[in-house]
Amino acid sequence: MKFVTTDALKTGMRLAKPIYNKNGVMLYERNSKLTSQGIVSVHNFGLIGVYILEPAEPVPPMTEDDIAFERFQAMSIFTIREILDALSKQQETSELYPFANQVIKNYGMLHHKINFVQNLRSSEDYTYKHALNTAILCALMTKRLEMDFKTQLDIVVAGILYDIGSLLIPMALRKKKTDDLTEEEVTKINTYHMAGYQILNKDYDMDPSVKRIATHALRSLYPLNDGGDTAPAAEDLGAEVLRVAVVFDKMTAMKYGEEPLSEIMALRHLLDEKNGYDQTVVQALIDSINILTPGVCVELSNGDKGLVIAEGAVNVLEPFVLSFRDNQIYNMADSQVAGEIQIVDIMKTMDNRHVIDREMLEKYTGNTVYMGETRTKKHY
Repeated sequence: MKFVTTDALKTGMRLAKPIYNKNGVMLYERNSKLTSQGIVSVHNFGLIGVYILEPAEPVPPMTEDDIAFERFQAMSIFTIREILDALSKQQETSELYPFANQVIKNYGMLHHKINFVQNLRSSEDYTYKHALNTAILCALMTKRLEMDFKTQLDIVVAGILYDIGSLLIPMALRKKKTDDLTEEEVTKINTYHMAGYQILNKDYDMDPSVKRIATHALRSLYPLNDGGDTAPAAEDLGAEVLRVAVVFDKMTAMKYGEEPLSEIMALRHLLDEKNGYDQTVVQALIDSINILTPGVCVELSNGDKGLVIAEGAVNVLEPFVLSFRDNQIYNMADSQVAGEIQIVDIMKTMDNRHVIDREMLEKYTGNTVYMGETRTKKHY
């Protein structure tokens, strides 16, 4: 499975994930081949891109949990859009807490890990889908941290609301690649987040705990220049849960001009203590979602590719890997093995064919070279 931007789609490509219209109706199922009409639909929906199966790749199996997760994502987007649109206009909404309760009911009471499957996004629904996934991750982590229901609810609600300022950012600015933003544009974006921060704090009916969690997380993610601290208070575990959920979703989600990162790359960033994330919270994330489980294909630092056959008992990034080249099994938790070979990333492609430079090929076609001769004859 690979991510392909909308502009790079071609007819015949097979979908790895279904496409829904704006009303939540499935238009294209997994394994559907894209037609010219389908590509036009993808453009019309404003999708950043889609996930595509490679030519020989089988359709990945889906568990009942996976199907339920995908359905929840598809159907919840309408509710979360109504909530955020109303609050961004400083209007009342009665849907916020019932929806947060539904998120907790579905994902804040689980005793097992789930496959956290990223959804397709467009410029119009990016903020809503980010809020939804952030809330789900918060619910999962608060369960692992054994937080009481009131604290769970506050963190999930903060996860839904914290990024409300993004709805105020002009569409042209939302579509720009992060590396292409000028200092002036970064300042403008932070100004819109500051406006979102003010919207939250002007809501006198909002629970103070929700405001605290959301604003502490906002200060750590964006320089709001509101006179507060730039990082969440050390004792505010709720703000740290939200921060970890935000970063993980943003790193692994599709975005304009950049390929989404794998769960491994996102996790390495969060596990690096130099980046300042609470490792107890990061471990709660690891305990909530499947990452390097049996069946996952990985790229190794020695150039080989392999298959995860058993999870790491202590460290999720140190599983047992079966090498495709020589059928050797590597225990990545073994210090001797780790000293020579590491997992680079999840395998990005199963296609081992070499890409040929067509321009170079054209220079060398059309002529037949005869051994022992100093000249070439035209090949007719």
